[in-house]
Amino acid sequence: MSTVDADVEIADNPVPVLDLEITEARQARVGDITVRRMLPLRLRRSVGPWCFVDHYGPQDVDGMTGMMVPPHPHIGLQTVTWLLGGNVLHRDSLGTEQMISPGQLNLMTAGAGIAHAEESPAEHDPVLHGVQLWVALPEASRRVAPAFEHHAELPDAPLPGFRTTVFMGELAGSQSPATAFSPIVGAELTAAGGAGPSSVPLRPDYEHVLFVVTGQADVDGAVLAPGRLLYLPTGRERASVTAPAGSSLMLLGGEPLGEQLLMWWNFVARTPEEIEAATAAWRAGEFGEVGGYQGEPMAAPALDLARLRRPRG
Repeated sequence: MSTVDADVEIADNPVPVLDLEITEARQARVGDITVRRMLPLRLRRSVGPWCFVDHYGPQDVDGMTGMMVPPHPHIGLQTVTWLLGGNVLHRDSLGTEQMISPGQLNLMTAGAGIAHAEESPAEHDPVLHGVQLWVALPEASRRVAPAFEHHAELPDAPLPGFRTTVFMGELAGSQSPATAFSPIVGAELTAAGGAGPSSVPLRPDYEHVLFVVTGQADVDGAVLAPGRLLYLPTGRERASVTAPAGSSLMLLGGEPLGEQLLMWWNFVARTPEEIEAATAAWRAGEFGEVGGYQGEPMAAPALDLARLRRPRG
């Protein structure tokens, strides 16, 4: 999915709750879909290697086009597509064509460069609900060859009161089969029958975020509903989570990246010159063709190198 915005630098206003940092999402548009954008933040551009978090839906798309994101490029990242409802068709410049349904993982490694499109199929489910996530590739791996993985079967982590699917990294001894290039965790926790308090294990060398995608939850005394992102710094070994039946949360985390990221449009880079080169390559048609998509590719927005060269906080 595309960021849509030419520059993803955003204003955020962390709200302290019991010494916890909570940030409210802002609204953004991706095609015809409104999303809750929770990362990047002005003061926190990544959490572990996670550098982009969009939560969309649940949205009624019965009799409508649904998701329609034209072909667009990526460099320096992995896209993690996770659905909670509906179905989406992925196509990319490697020749991949893959439908994804809830509980499955589409993982695309852009590396040196890839183009893809995402759309609701002609015959699609009536409700669309999901999260689109980006993982910033570390310096040693950010120019790897592009690749795509689909994982229909993923492990469950043994957390009392929750059905927990681990789609990236490891949690509570359960390891995802998905390719990762740095220490990371990504999981969906769904309360089964009114859960809590449940003690969720955290790696103290990781920083984490939690956010609700369905229902609500209490995490260490902070009440979360869709659109609120809770940040937990390194040094934490546990989080106490209580949630009514059917509520779902996302847990994302990893070792702090320790690298300055430069994000613009659909690119994750380190310098304005890399952004300029990737933009020129896209305009010249050098990312390859996304076959099967009926429509024009996405045009790159105007490039403002002076803005990209401003010092980042």
